[in-house]
Amino acid sequence: MKYFMGIDIGTFGSKGTLVDEQARIVAEHSVSHEMEIPQPGYAEHDAEQTWWGELCTISKTLIRESGVDPKDIEGLGCSTIGPCCLPVDESLNSLRKAILYGIDCRAVAEITYLEELYGKENIFRRCGTPLTTQSAAAKVLWIKNREPEVYARAAKFVTGSTYLVAKLTGEYVIDHYTAATWVPLYDMEKLDWVDDTSLFCRRDQLAKCLWSNEVAGTVHEQASKETGLAVGTKVTTGTADASAEAFSVGVLNPGDMMLMYGSSIFIIHVVEKLTVDDRLWAGPYLFPGTYSVAAGMSCAGTLTHWFRDNFALDLDAKARESGANVFGEIAKLAEGVPAGSEGLVILPYFSGERTPINDPKAKGMIFGLNLQHTRAHIYKALLEGVGYGINQHFEIFDALQMGTRKVMAVGGGTKNPAWLQAVSDISGKRQHVAQVETGAAYGDALIAALATGFYRDSAQVAEQIRIKRTIEPNMDNYAAYAPYRRRYQRLYLQTKDLMGEY
Repeated sequence: MKYFMGIDIGTFGSKGTLVDEQARIVAEHSVSHEMEIPQPGYAEHDAEQTWWGELCTISKTLIRESGVDPKDIEGLGCSTIGPCCLPVDESLNSLRKAILYGIDCRAVAEITYLEELYGKENIFRRCGTPLTTQSAAAKVLWIKNREPEVYARAAKFVTGSTYLVAKLTGEYVIDHYTAATWVPLYDMEKLDWVDDTSLFCRRDQLAKCLWSNEVAGTVHEQASKETGLAVGTKVTTGTADASAEAFSVGVLNPGDMMLMYGSSIFIIHVVEKLTVDDRLWAGPYLFPGTYSVAAGMSCAGTLTHWFRDNFALDLDAKARESGANVFGEIAKLAEGVPAGSEGLVILPYFSGERTPINDPKAKGMIFGLNLQHTRAHIYKALLEGVGYGINQHFEIFDALQMGTRKVMAVGGGTKNPAWLQAVSDISGKRQHVAQVETGAAYGDALIAALATGFYRDSAQVAEQIRIKRTIEPNMDNYAAYAPYRRRYQRLYLQTKDLMGEY
């Protein structure tokens, strides 16, 4: 019997899974960690402690608890949170904390400079996506400008998956899906880095672009000692957590869409040809000849953490005493609050916003408060605010005639039925939840099985996916939400200039 391991490093936790030849999970393990916010608009991780440390812990635990001989683990796939930026020296030691994906807004000045230098239209034409806080390339330039001593010592600038694969194999690689987010360094037509990278760094300081279903290398001796994996275990190129999670629920064909409810919202819509729109992110998908349109909202699950810490410490204390899940207790607050939260509308831009407005200066807003509102209304309005933002994307997809035929809901937020129902009611869209909800780590394991040749193609992988439940929209609520959908968009448009003054 052969086995395949997948490990994913997320914003607030890491998870690993070991699957057998029937795609059955034989072992799982997860570890929690924090996202560091050294100042407003910044978001960081300790790469050595969080990324590599947790991969080693998870790998050893999976092997120990499953009882599987490491020599029978055919391949390992890794994924991490999107396009992070980490400078490392020649020995792969991190030179500072890793700067995270689009929720980190520190490089606004660099983005403005690059847009003025190259022109927004030229960037969009070459890269297929606008330059936003999602870009790790802008953060490389930020390090060059603000931390010259770190920049001078850097041998490579890597993202999370590149770092982990390099620690495992010594090879510096990046998948095309993730590389495409390094705007303006990735050329969509060439499917490679642009010829002149000198403004940012040397070409040799960037990883080699490969497809996610390729084997990047094998586990070397030192990595074997630290992870428990056998020397020679095959390691895939890796990818971002979102694309791995999409793969885990069978989002493979044009019309398939993944809606990830995590600390942020992330959307991947598979399309049959390159589809560009300056409100969204276009690029290659996981395999040659595949394309995707991606989108992301900065805050989602982080808002429930914010609500807990500021409005529900009593529920948190009770949950700790009883052993209950505090977020499950908080979710009960939404019960009985009608659609629209009795006039309350929240803009969820608590950390700026990514798509579709691409405005790092956007601010959160609680609008329509009166003396009848309670914390339950605020909680429900938070869920709805994220739902209104998701609906904006659905409207754009429909306008672009992207042919959405299947929406797979994934992530920790799927455990909150009130949230899923609110999104379906606001958008009028049906959502499905897969039988296996392990997420990106499961997708990583399946990609490893594909990359090592166990599966002949992605269609054979899709045969393993089963639907557990479906969320149908309540069309009466859909009609009731109509004025709130309009109000949500108007609130931003009428206040964005004021937001920009902060």
